[in-house]
Amino acid sequence: MDPIALWKNYKQLLCDVPSVGLKLDTSRVGLDEAFLDAMDESSQRALSAMAQLEAGAIANPDEKRMVGHYWLRAPELAPTPELKTEIESTVADVKAFAADVHAGRIKPATSPRFTDVLLIGIGGSALGPQLVADALGTKRDKLRVHYLDNTDPDGFDRVFDRLGSKLRSTLIVVISKSGGTKETRNGMVETQTAFAKRNLDLPAHAVAVTGVGSELDKEAVNSGWIKRFPMWDWVGGRTSVMSAVGLLPMALQGLDITAFLDGAAEMDRATRITNARANPAMMLALAWHRATAGKGTKDLVVLPYKDRLLLMSRYLQQLIMESLGKEHDLSGNTVNQGLAVYGNKGSTDQHAFVQQLRDGLDNFFVTFIVVLRDRATPPAKANFEVEPGVTSGDYLNGFWQGTRQALTDKGRLNMTITLEKIDAHALGALIALHERAVGLYASLVNINAYHQPGVEAGKKAATAVLSLQQKVVKYLTESARQGFTVEEIATAVGQPASAEAVHHILEHLVANRRGIVRSGAKFKAK
Repeated sequence: MDPIALWKNYKQLLCDVPSVGLKLDTSRVGLDEAFLDAMDESSQRALSAMAQLEAGAIANPDEKRMVGHYWLRAPELAPTPELKTEIESTVADVKAFAADVHAGRIKPATSPRFTDVLLIGIGGSALGPQLVADALGTKRDKLRVHYLDNTDPDGFDRVFDRLGSKLRSTLIVVISKSGGTKETRNGMVETQTAFAKRNLDLPAHAVAVTGVGSELDKEAVNSGWIKRFPMWDWVGGRTSVMSAVGLLPMALQGLDITAFLDGAAEMDRATRITNARANPAMMLALAWHRATAGKGTKDLVVLPYKDRLLLMSRYLQQLIMESLGKEHDLSGNTVNQGLAVYGNKGSTDQHAFVQQLRDGLDNFFVTFIVVLRDRATPPAKANFEVEPGVTSGDYLNGFWQGTRQALTDKGRLNMTITLEKIDAHALGALIALHERAVGLYASLVNINAYHQPGVEAGKKAATAVLSLQQKVVKYLTESARQGFTVEEIATAVGQPASAEAVHHILEHLVANRRGIVRSGAKFKAK
């Protein structure tokens, strides 16, 4: 497409949301009048489904739940006065608790005040807070936030080593809706051990974000934890960053949760309009549909040209892939839908994988995220020149435009989201834009974005492996230190078809000196 045509297309398709300082440019992703006209009826159905969702329709049929993360930034839309009050009181409670921690009114027994936060969670209970902390954190943060977001023993050790003596002034925030998530539970148990080694009392440092009556909730009550915050069943993990899950660590860090919620609310208002071509979330969803033929045939590459948004691709991986990766559509047909997401940051991408994006397989489309304001400091004080008349930010701006044009010249689809600046208000809007686009796209392709049976399947398979491990250890322990091959052990425990799983279990036990030793092809209890 020639430059004049590109400029005309840009002006025609640009969605501008001045209230949040965000613009969406879909002019280079293949949208045209014929496609938009053909999708108009589907777009209106998707917008209607979104309105029903916000009104309280049951959207998660597996668990008969509403999906209400949009109410978190607009409590007045909650379907009952009770829910509205719960949301508002939780935000007020988060603010008051953080203020008490900062002022030293809530403090550890052996230190004058808390200096750090250790957040224990996984998936949506960690990815959202990590994105926010990295995007908005400064040297002025009131508390420094650390994370246990896996069940990797070495990862636990690294975090505890990093905290060192500061563990005595660290506030522990444990996040799990059910309270039974094994990775989170393991992190909590490991933390209890780390505290015991230093003669510290974990309950005097601990806060829970969980469902009322959950295992974690009971533990917090019975052990006398400092505080409990609610995690409602109508908020999914991947959309929980504007609940206490994200707001509590954000407030403890000293960030502006009011602006964060207001930015999301502003974006929601901008994306409720029924004119699809002026609705940025609808246009984003249509761009995804156009780029992938509505079947996920191409991957989404997220390239933020801002260090503070490095974790955006990781956050969007969960939001998009867990929401859209579905085997069946709403009619029960096998469709194997999805949209794969990966990314890096600019201009690092030019020295990493842009070579393939430009000249290799055409199996992707790109979303550039551009921030106009170069530095957090006022512009008049930030225009340091690396060359006469040129700043580092000028180079960054040139690199994203150059990469975009290089891709366009090769017919590689791309779009751009432009933000005036990165602050809590803008980040809230950016997250809200993608949350609504995910819901709208799911409607366009006739799937349910709000359940995740595949996640549960993986958890059940992991539980089966641990059960098998117990049988293997029991058998070898009771076998008078005789040696057996993998096949013999698998047969002896009644699972001959699980020989490979038995092999991996044994290798892990041997490597960690867990009472099993290997001699040639045979294993035995030590």
